[in-house]
Amino acid sequence: MTVRVYTSESLGAYGFPEGHPFGPDRLAAFWNEMLARGLDQRVEIGQPRLCTRDDLLRFHTSTYVQFVEERSISGKGYLDAGDTPAFPGVYEAAATVVGSVLDGLAWLVAGKGRRVFVPIAGLHHARRNGAAGFCVFNDVGCAIEAARAVYGLKRIAYVDIDAHHGDGVFYSYEDDPDLVIADVHEDGRFLYPGSGRETETGRGAAQGTKLNIPLPMDANDEHFHRHWPAVEALVRQAKPSLIILQAGADSILGDPLTHMAFSPAVHRHTAARLSALADEYCEGHLLAMGGGGYDRTNLARAWCGVVEGLLNTSDTSG
Repeated sequence: MTVRVYTSESLGAYGFPEGHPFGPDRLAAFWNEMLARGLDQRVEIGQPRLCTRDDLLRFHTSTYVQFVEERSISGKGYLDAGDTPAFPGVYEAAATVVGSVLDGLAWLVAGKGRRVFVPIAGLHHARRNGAAGFCVFNDVGCAIEAARAVYGLKRIAYVDIDAHHGDGVFYSYEDDPDLVIADVHEDGRFLYPGSGRETETGRGAAQGTKLNIPLPMDANDEHFHRHWPAVEALVRQAKPSLIILQAGADSILGDPLTHMAFSPAVHRHTAARLSALADEYCEGHLLAMGGGGYDRTNLARAWCGVVEGLLNTSDTSG
C-alpha cells in the first residue's frame, strides 16, 4: 500500500488529563471514523515507536529535554506558562509522537510507500528550548533536522493549515532559505499565538521563502480556495525533496477554541493537491501530521479527509 497511518494506544497517550482540550481521546475519535469509512482496509498500519534522545537533540536543547524528563517523573507543574501541563510519562508520550513521525519519514525514504499520516503529531508551537501551546516536543522540527542530517534532504516544503500559526516551526527556520513555509491560519489579532503576519516572509537569505496567510474570523472554504494557488506556487517554486503537511482540524467550523469555518473538504483538498505536487517533485514523499482540533467529530472527519486525499480518492463525503 502507498499510504501508512500510525495508530496505537501509545500514540494516543499524548494527551493531557482533567478535561484539557487536548485530551487522550482524540486518536480514538479519528480511528473510529476510519473504521466506519473502511479506510483502515486501504492503508498500511504503522506502529509507533519512541525516538531517541539524540533524535530530540537535533532540534531541542539538552537543558529543555532534561527538564521534560524531570517533570515526566514528578508529573507535576507545567512545561510552559500554563497551557501545557506535565503528567507522569509525558516524556515518553511526547517522544512517541516524534518517534512515530521519524519512523514514517524513514519508511518514505526507504521507498516503501509514498504518503504517511501521523494523527497525533504536528506539535508546531514547541520551541527549541521550551514547550508552548499544548506542544512538548516539536516533531516537525525534529523531522526537518532528521531529513537533512540522516537522509540528505536539504530542500523541504512545510504547509500548515492549522487555525493557529505554527510559530515554533516558523521562527526556528525564519532565516533558512531551504525550508519553504506556507502557513494558512486565523489572524493572530484574534487567536494564539498572535503571530504570522503577511509581512513576515523570511529573513536575510530566506526572504520570500515564507508565506503567511492570516484569515479573518469565520473564514470559510471560499477564503481558503482564494489563497490556495499561492501556496501551490510557492511549493512549485521550491521544487522540494520532501513535503510536510500539518493538517490541524481546529480550522473546521465549530471548534471550541477557534473562530474559523472551513469544512473537512479543505483538508481533503490540501492532502490531494500536495500529494500531486509530491509525485511531481519528490518521488511522492508527503509526511502529514494531524495537529490541533478540539471538536472530536470535526477532527475525525477532517483527518479522514486527509487520508482520502493521500489515497487520491474522489470521495467528497464529510
